[in-house]
Amino acid sequence: MDIYDKYGLKKVINADGKMTILGVSKVSNQVIEAQKEGAQNFFEMSDLLVQTGKYLAKLVGSEDALIVNSASAGIVETIAGIIGQGSSYHVGHPYTEKISKREVILPMGHNVDYGAPVDVMLMVAGTKVIPAGYANMCTPEHLEMEITDQTAAILYIKSHHTVQKSMLSIPEAIEVAHRHGLPLVLDAAAEEDLLKYIKLGVDVVIYSGAKAIEGPASGVVFGKEKYIKWARIQGAGIGRAMKIGKENIIALTTAITEYLKEGPESGQAMIERLKPFVEKLSEISDLQVKIVQDAAGREIYRAEVKPKKLSAKSICDQLKNGETAIYAREYRVNEGIIEFDIRAVNEVEMYQIVSRLKEIVEGE
Repeated sequence: MDIYDKYGLKKVINADGKMTILGVSKVSNQVIEAQKEGAQNFFEMSDLLVQTGKYLAKLVGSEDALIVNSASAGIVETIAGIIGQGSSYHVGHPYTEKISKREVILPMGHNVDYGAPVDVMLMVAGTKVIPAGYANMCTPEHLEMEITDQTAAILYIKSHHTVQKSMLSIPEAIEVAHRHGLPLVLDAAAEEDLLKYIKLGVDVVIYSGAKAIEGPASGVVFGKEKYIKWARIQGAGIGRAMKIGKENIIALTTAITEYLKEGPESGQAMIERLKPFVEKLSEISDLQVKIVQDAAGREIYRAEVKPKKLSAKSICDQLKNGETAIYAREYRVNEGIIEFDIRAVNEVEMYQIVSRLKEIVEGE
């Protein structure tokens, strides 16, 4: 009896990407071993967080780092820390009226739902969210005109979920923030480059540990020493509800170490793996198929499928509701387009996807 039978679960093929609703990523044996080592030993937890943070900061060239339980926790604890600025009173009274400087400016097109709304995380941190610009446009000037003496920080979301056109760049956001003496906090949860944004001068950058890095359920925050220190002390306040276990701290530290050595699968390698898959999909009548790059410009390539007769939504529903649940990427189903992300898909599973699509489209 395997784990699916034991708990009455449906087997899943994840052609959607590094998605939280599917458990995000597959974890390597080496990371599992590190997780086991962490779980079977004791540590002074405050010291464990400090020392693993120092170790990881050195690897990426950051002043400091903090492992948290998710990228969402990273947003909450970082922003709460910036509002509290190290105040022990704030830690115990995160929503106190004694602290009024709580405005966080966010480009309007960045206030997205990534599984939870960005502004909900900001409100948990005790902020007053100030939208900048418009849903389809935000310039440096739009950002700047929202700055007041109550502005605590500027938050930038680097994600495929956000509006991509007519948005100011990260360097432009940094320039505005620093000219006004404000920190630029970057949510880069699913980004693959752990060095780029610190080198650009971002004050705090937040990653998911379970997405590109392929670690356990976790997150990591890199940045300026004082901001990391302020975020760390939130563990005695609102961060208590977001604490991370010793096993995942050790496992993520190992995953990041290995990730920096090996890196993610290259775009060219993805294209080569996609070619035979796309060729087989193209043999199915009623489907137009091609290889496309990630809309946010990352080195991620996917199979784009456009059915001629059946609706994309109907096909996706049937894929999920088969004996094995096949999850495709559904962000563009309203345009009649399905995408297949193969980063976590092997050749056998690709064959199963082709076979099931043929059943659905050709009625076999």
